[in-house]
Amino acid sequence: MELNTLRALYIDELKDLYSAEHQILKALPKMIRATTHRALKDAFTDHLKQTENQVKRLDRIFATLDASPKGKKCHGMEGVLEEGAELIRGRPEPQVLDAGLISAAQHVEHYEMAGYGTVRTWAAKLGREDDARLLQETLDEERTADELLTKLATQSINIDADREVELSTGSETTDKPRPKPKSTKGPQPTAHR
Repeated sequence: MELNTLRALYIDELKDLYSAEHQILKALPKMIRATTHRALKDAFTDHLKQTENQVKRLDRIFATLDASPKGKKCHGMEGVLEEGAELIRGRPEPQVLDAGLISAAQHVEHYEMAGYGTVRTWAAKLGREDDARLLQETLDEERTADELLTKLATQSINIDADREVELSTGSETTDKPRPKPKSTKGPQPTAHR
């Protein structure tokens, strides 16, 4: 397909997202099995169900475009998911793995938010208001998932991972008080905390 029009570019980016969502559908069950933290497992399980619905929304959009969603591989998502798979294969301590899985999942969420924000804007520009509404629903779900991951990370998982490191290295933890996590508004990267 030649990308000479905004409509063509819109369809191409939708195909990229369709491929990304299918890759996520394959990766999430592995992440669910790998995590030991109950709330994180639940969050991943809920997002798996949301992702299935997101694919159905994309199918609806492609039907109205009279276009096939197939034919493109999202290499960006492939790379992001491979980093998470490498983490799992590395078999770190469970609490450290959980913190790493949140980081990997937030990379996925941010990639999706960038893509869905773009196609939602293009849909509106092209006068495809129904598409824009469906894409906004998905964008809102991705933002909510990212916010939940941030909350899990800052309120427990990163703290547990830090304790795990101290315990495994034999560091003395009684001498220094642990700072309380700072309250943040909006999604924040968790890997650097």
